[in-house]
Parts: sequence; structure tokens; C-alpha cells
Amino acid sequence: MKRIKAGLVSDAFGGRAWLAISEDRAVCFVATATAFFMLFVSQANAQAIPLNNEDVAPPWNALQVFAPTPLPDFRDPDNSDPVPPEDMPVRNRQQPGYEPVGIRYGSWMFNPSLLGGGFVDSNVFSSSTAKHSDIAAVVEPKLRAHTLWERHGIDLKLDAQSMIYNQFSSLNQDNISLRGSGWLDVARDLKVLGSFQVAHLNEGVGTLSSPVNAISPTPYNLFSGDIAVRKEFNRLAASIGMGVKSYDYQSTQAQDGSIINQDGRDGQIYTVRGRLDYAFSPFLGWFASVEGNQREVRGTPGHTLDSSGYRALSGVTLGRANLLSGEIGGGYVSQQFDDPTIGTISGPSYHASLLWRPTRLLDIRARAEQLVTETSDTSSNGVLANAFQLGADYELLRNVVISLAGGYETDRFFGQTRKDNLTSTDARVKYMLNRFSSVSVYHRYTDRKSDIPTFSYEKHLVGVNVTAQF
Repeated sequence: MKRIKAGLVSDAFGGRAWLAISEDRAVCFVATATAFFMLFVSQANAQAIPLNNEDVAPPWNALQVFAPTPLPDFRDPDNSDPVPPEDMPVRNRQQPGYEPVGIRYGSWMFNPSLLGGGFVDSNVFSSSTAKHSDIAAVVEPKLRAHTLWERHGIDLKLDAQSMIYNQFSSLNQDNISLRGSGWLDVARDLKVLGSFQVAHLNEGVGTLSSPVNAISPTPYNLFSGDIAVRKEFNRLAASIGMGVKSYDYQSTQAQDGSIINQDGRDGQIYTVRGRLDYAFSPFLGWFASVEGNQREVRGTPGHTLDSSGYRALSGVTLGRANLLSGEIGGGYVSQQFDDPTIGTISGPSYHASLLWRPTRLLDIRARAEQLVTETSDTSSNGVLANAFQLGADYELLRNVVISLAGGYETDRFFGQTRKDNLTSTDARVKYMLNRFSSVSVYHRYTDRKSDIPTFSYEKHLVGVNVTAQF
């Protein structure tokens, strides 16, 4: 088993810490983080800037240039001891005796798991007037396969999810996704990385881009691929890459029983991206990242949704041992639509993400971000979003972690006179019984207040999940 220099464990708000791990463990963290992210996006996400973000570990930030990158480890990798679990972020640390076992076949490792659970939703249609509650069951089988090669690697993950409601069957949905990633070690300081996804997913009722009168999720097919090259020059690291996403939306159902056609959102999105990181010291660094896009979206007759744009950020990376780390940056974002009735959506963009670890049992994260985005990748509804988020993870016992998070977001919409204020909280407790099973309970609260009363709503989501893994 080959030791790599370091891996990055990121928390939900972008905080991170270095740890020395094996290559197969590094891939495990990426796959686990991806599965955690998929759990959230499969349900209704009412925020332009999610309260919980996808975790990204180096060198995979070459595919996502706006993900925080840690300062390099200046220690000699041949003389460095592995970082103990207590020096890792609370949410991601893996205590001895609770690691998945897996099934080995030659140079491949297979990790099957099954999640079963349920939740109570106090406002299933995210409505300001027709408030209905319901109970839903969730079943999520997963299978991950990854290589144990000394160099290079492949990681595949097959995820499925079924949500079955007790009373409102129109909300039932089935998701399935095959995600893959791989890397080629051209040299110790040069890697070629790639990823793909083939999926059938659903856009939940109550999301920013779901039709306002929909009573069913909006199903769509997604095909995506990314490739990037990452090169290290001692204190300088550089990456460049490109990607494509193809969306095929299907119809959904309205309250009056009619069919809402979503074919106008079909299309492709092409991106090119790059990032530079330079470390002045183990405690201070600089970064610059930019991504450009070309969107070819069908739209409606006479109103194409084709557009082109970019986002650029630059700032400093901070690191002070296990006490304080983070990234602060600012820049600009712009999206120009071919349709003159939409015009150009642009504005400043800033990002701040900090992780404070006052003790080895407590992590406190803070995040602030402003960006101009769309309610979905293939939507013309522009949003200027400002979000402020605060969270904490506490290790009550070696196998019990308590996580709390809260956020406040303001959304100003382009093309309509609308401004929303969103307050959200997330509380969860995870209890790991052993390396084969765990139980988690959670509560999520969302309160959206809009200038347009139709878009205002309040909801509570309380659930429990039981996971079996091998």
C-alpha cells in the first residue's frame, strides 16, 4: 500500500485539515463525500448556496477550481508519521474499529451498503397556503468499487434511491446514478484526472427551479464528463481542465392535473477552468481560479436560453496547524444571454471559509459567500445570492458525533421584482454501532420569506436513517 503525501478532509462549510493516508483511503473519502452530497441534492434544496457542500480532496479540486485547497505539507513524507484520528476534522475522522471491511477481489475492493430510513415533512409541497404533511420511506442501496494499485487508480460508485410517500404518491421518486473517477500518475508531481456521471435524477418540489404549481418532482437525465491536468512546481500548483454536462428534462404534473413540459431546459453546458496556488509559508498562501462556460439550452420558440459567462476568484489561503485554517477570496461573475430580454447578469463574487478547532473534540466552521447564479444550470432565472453560515461538529464519544448548522441567505432575482430571505438550520446525531452499521437522526428547518407571497413557505423535516455497510 502506497503512502501519498497528504489528503484533504473538508467539512460541510469548506474547512479542512491535512492527514497522511493511503491512496485507497483517499479515494474512500472522496466517494463517501460524494454519496453524502447526493443524499442532499436528491431532496428539495431551497437554497442557491447549499447549507451543506460537497467535500473535495486534492488533487480532485482540479475538477472543481472553486473548492478550497489546503496549503502544501512541507514535512518530509518519508519521515512523517500518520496523522492520528483526533487531529482530523470531527465529522470526517475514522476511528479504529469503525472502518468498513470491504470485499477484496484481486486488486479491486468492493464496498456495498444499504441505507433504510424515513422522515416526516411538515409541508411536502413547500406551499404558503396548501400545507400538507406526510411520512416518507427512503431506501438507498450503494456499491462502490475501487482499485488498490500502487499507481493510478479507478473509483466507481453506483447509487440508487427510492422515496415513497404514504399519502401523496405523486411525490414518489426514484434516482439512480453511476459515477466514476480515475487518475493517471504521469509523474510524482503531474497527474491527469477524469470523472463522469450517468444518472436519472429528480428535481424536488419546492426547489428554486421547480415549477411553482408542480405537485410532482421533475425527472431528468444527466450525462457529464470532466478531465483535468494538475502539475506541482514545489510551492506552486497549477491545474487546467474542461468539462461538459448534458441535460434531458421530462415533464411534471401541475395541481390542476395538466402536464408541465420542461423540454425547454434541455441542453448542454461546456466549461473550461484553471487554478493557481502558491504557498508563501506553511501558514499563508495565494490562489487564483477562473471558469468560463458556454451554454446551449433549447428554451422556447423565439426565446433561446443560450448564454456564455465566467467566474473568477482570487485570495489568500490560511493555515495555522490544527487551530485555524481557511480561504478568503473575491472576484467577479458574469453571464450574458443571447436573448436581449434577459441580457447580462453580473456582479461581484466573494468567498470566505474558515475552520476553527478550539479543542480536538470540537470544530466550528464559518462561511460567507456571494455569487450570481441561476436557479438551475439550464434556467434563465438569475439570482444574486448572499449567504452566511455557521456550523459546529462535536465528538461526544468516539462513535457519536453531533452536528449543528445554521444559515441566512438573501436571494435577489433578475427578470422579476422578487427578493427572498431564507433561514435554515440542520441538526443531526450520528451513532456508529460498529464497523458494519450506524444510525443517524436529523432535523432540518427551512423558512423562506418572499416579496411574492406564492413563494413563501416554512417546513420542518425530521428523519432517521439506519445504514448497514461492509
